[in-house]
Amino acid sequence: MTKHYSKGDITVVWKPDLCIHSTVCWKGLSEVFNPKVRPWVNMEGADEARIIEQVSHCPSGALSYVMNNKETMANDTTEEVNTAMEVMKNGPLIVYGNITLKDAKGQEHHKNRVTAFCRCGASANKPFCDGSHIRIGFKDEQ
Repeated sequence: MTKHYSKGDITVVWKPDLCIHSTVCWKGLSEVFNPKVRPWVNMEGADEARIIEQVSHCPSGALSYVMNNKETMANDTTEEVNTAMEVMKNGPLIVYGNITLKDAKGQEHHKNRVTAFCRCGASANKPFCDGSHIRIGFKDEQ
């Protein structure tokens, strides 16, 4: 499932299956992203530049945007970016950059910009994080 929210020259795209519920979106721009109301994205809550800035902070890539006069997702592709990884405290392993993943069945998955991998073992979308670490109370062993 994919949801689209538009305003002027921009459409915010939300892919809930990728969302790890990091709360970065609504804690950073609650005027636009509010999980307590429906629809949870209010495009009138901020100007386009501020929305773009906040969407770019989404750690899982569940939020992206399309410039309505362009053919491609504005932050679904990355040019010449070094791949980097980050372990989120009590959460997923985040990989930044373009990657190709071959799963156990031999199928290739091409991921762009940001990919969140499950560390807790509870994801229903393995190897990708689906936010289950929050539900099960996953904590780092430290």
